[in-house]
Amino acid sequence: MIQQEGPGWRLARDPSRPQFSVLIGGEHWALELMEHEACALASLIKDLSDQHQSISDQLMAEESISLELERSGWWACLEGDRSRWSLRVIRSGDHDQARGLELCWPDPAARAIAEAMRTLWDSSIDQSS
Repeated sequence: MIQQEGPGWRLARDPSRPQFSVLIGGEHWALELMEHEACALASLIKDLSDQHQSISDQLMAEESISLELERSGWWACLEGDRSRWSLRVIRSGDHDQARGLELCWPDPAARAIAEAMRTLWDSSIDQSS
């Protein structure tokens, strides 16, 4: 079981739970995700934070940036500058997924949840190998 939390965020994963094995939360909210939803979200957030990291040294201190990705029914946006950023995520309800979700983490919780999601992503890859 993975369980992490900090100011303004939390993440828990319990693979023994049959349907909703991942809990993700913010300052005043939390929700449960199915394993495949959480893995898709973790992959999306990992790619966004990797993109930010790869270009952050090219940004001037006062320059702002907005990065967006959409994949597997998820849309995510990273907004900020070279050292501080927030995350906003939307899951659109479609034929596969009857529920829609909107999640947001301000700085510095966004960076912390991104790192925790990277841990979730890495552990999911390790378990599938």
